[in-house]
Formats: sequence, structure tokens, C-alpha cells
Amino acid sequence: MKWLLYALLTSLVLLSACSTAPMAQETAAPVQTRISAPGVVATQPAVVVVDALGREVTLAKPPTRIVITGKGLILTLDAAYMFPEAPYRIVALGTADQGSGNFVSLIDPNFDQKVILQTDAGAEQIATVKPDLVILKSYLAETVGKPIEALNIPVLYVDFETPEQYTRDMAILGKVFQNEARAKELADFYINKVNAIQTTLKDVKEKPSVLLLYYNDKDGAVAFNVPPMSWIQTQMVEVAGGKPVWGSANLGKGWTVVTLEQIAAWDADQIYIISYQKNSAQIAATLKTDLQWETLRAVKQGHLYGFPADLYSWDQSDSRWILGLTWLAARLHPESFPQFDVVVEAQQFYQKLYGLDSQFFEAKIHPTFRGDLP
Repeated sequence: MKWLLYALLTSLVLLSACSTAPMAQETAAPVQTRISAPGVVATQPAVVVVDALGREVTLAKPPTRIVITGKGLILTLDAAYMFPEAPYRIVALGTADQGSGNFVSLIDPNFDQKVILQTDAGAEQIATVKPDLVILKSYLAETVGKPIEALNIPVLYVDFETPEQYTRDMAILGKVFQNEARAKELADFYINKVNAIQTTLKDVKEKPSVLLLYYNDKDGAVAFNVPPMSWIQTQMVEVAGGKPVWGSANLGKGWTVVTLEQIAAWDADQIYIISYQKNSAQIAATLKTDLQWETLRAVKQGHLYGFPADLYSWDQSDSRWILGLTWLAARLHPESFPQFDVVVEAQQFYQKLYGLDSQFFEAKIHPTFRGDLP
């Protein structure tokens, strides 16, 4: 996947080239101990940001009343909260919970002062918060964004869907929070991690065939789904040194339901189960005892796994995708990562990206581990 690394590096170059003099960066103190907001100088010039849709948005001054809402807001929120300014400038947000708790409520010392919006909050409800900026996923531009913009409220669009978009959108947030140095630091973290994995696997010749399945049992009907080839889940399999077997399926723009007959026909070396609401390890354990699943080669050989998660699943384009990628690479090629320790990896992730110390990690994060994790 040399193209992916090239795209990531290109994004970083653009990020650095476009940066202006950043504000003094806050130290990496644990988020839960921050007691004062980074200052915003009243005489600062207007902020000009090019968003994910290529729109140039001009803000009269650095925004201090930011709203993040709409579908997919967890992915945007978790990126925003890697900036020390976020707890003090985000005043309203949608519900950020996938069934195992709300990460932002754990790390934002001002969370009880936030306005919690409904997921489908409309322009009028958002306007009551008096925001000076609303951040939305780009696919909400027509349905949610336009009515908000009609009220003369600035809207910025981000994607946070693929690794290359991740560095670009991080640069957008760096402009918003007037902390481009932090945006570059975060981009470096992701790029270096991907680079290290690709370097480790560059001489690997045997790539296991992999089937990634999203388990959904809404309304009591169980369905298994595969992602589009362009989604981050597929890219993670490829970068981790696996071969996604579902490329020949008639894939749509979202998750595509597949039958057990199709799953059997693909005959993957390894199968991974994703669940956003339940413990994927428990689902995998149940499937291993199912008479139909017992016949699959991956199950017979002990290669059916629950994809990892803590409060949120590590497969999606949330900030944790880098944890999922690292875990998957070590699972597919354990001989190439003999020293891999998922607990140590996760602890370092939370310390470097969110400023959370080991005590916080052990008390609040580690107990939420789900999937095939220690």
C-alpha cells in the first residue's frame, strides 16, 4: 500500500506548507487536570479555513462557541478533543455514545456545562446555542448544513473517513483551534505509526485472506455486512498485510449484507467480527458453537476473532483506527510483531493523543476493553 503512505505524507507536506504562526501550545498535561482555557486574543485576525468540500470559510475571529453535531459526530469529536482548546470552545454536541459510555464526558472537565443536542437537531435548535461555528460531516451539507448557513451561522465540513482525510481534516481543526503545531504533531503520530507497520511488513510475502464482518442484530434479525473497498476498514486490512476477500461482491456505498453461503464461498483464512453495540468477542464465541459456522475453515483452525474496542470500536475512522490497524497487523503477522502488547499500545495512545495518565487509563479505559483483547 505504498499509495496510502504517499497520500499521508503528501497531506503532511500540505499541512506544514499552509501553516501560519501558531499560538503557544499548551503542555501535554492530562486532560482531566486542565483548569484554564487557552486564551484567545481579541485582536487576532480573521481565520480563513478551506474545508473538506473545498469551500473557503472566513471567520471574523477565532471561534469560541463551537457546535459539533449530526450523524457520525463521534468521529469528529474524538479528533477535536485531541486539541487542548476543545473542552473550552466546544459548547454543544450531539450524543456521543455507542453503547459503552461517552468518552468525551470522561475527559472534558466542563462536560456538565455543555448543551447536549439530539442527533437529528435542526437549525433552529442549534441556533439557540448561539454558535459562532458549527462543524459537520460533509455528507450532511445539504440536509443539515444549508439550513444552518441560511441563519448566517458559519459551517465547516470535515470527513474523517480515510487515513489521508484524517491528516487533512486535522489541519482544518488546527486552523479552527489556532493550534496548527498540534495538528502537525497529531498528523506525525499517525503517519509514523502507519510507516512503521508498512516498514515491518515490507518483506512479508504470505498475506492471509481476511473477511471483516459487521454484525448487526437490529429488530432481532441478524445480518452480516462487508464494507466498501474505499472504506477505512478495507484499507486497514490491506495495510496490516491481509487480503480482503470481499472485493468481488456487489458492494454499495455503505455496508453490504452478505449471506452465510457467500461467507463460506469466500473461505477466508481469518474472519473478524465487528460490533458497535455489543462485545464482539462474545459474538465470535457464540458463532464458534453454531453448527453452520463450525464448518468454516477459519473457525476450524481457530481464526475467528472479535475486533477490538473500548468505549468505541477500533475499526472505524475514529481516532482509534490506528489502534485497530496496529492490533490487526500483529494478529495477522505475529512473527513480525513479537513484542506487541495491546495494553501498552493503548496506554501510550491515550497519553500521547489525549494527555491521559496511566492511572486514568487503568481506571476508565482499560475496563471498557471489548473484543479479543487481554
